[in-house]
Amino acid sequence: MIVEIARLLLGVMIAIFHRPLASMIMQHERALDGYFRSRGVELPAPPSDATAQNLYFVIGIFIALVEAGRIWFSIPS
Repeated sequence: MIVEIARLLLGVMIAIFHRPLASMIMQHERALDGYFRSRGVELPAPPSDATAQNLYFVIGIFIALVEAGRIWFSIPS
């Protein structure tokens, strides 16, 4: 039960901090994109900041909902 609660809190924390999390990861992704492009490797362009923020928010909410459901169904009647 502790693992499920930890996952629920992880999902909530991802949803709460989706903006700074997306900004940090996008900075690293842009640096990697520049590195590979300077060496001639053509990759798809990284998503925009707004797209990354929405993606991390949805991932956080999805994790929280799945874990809330698992906790709900594991409670004995």
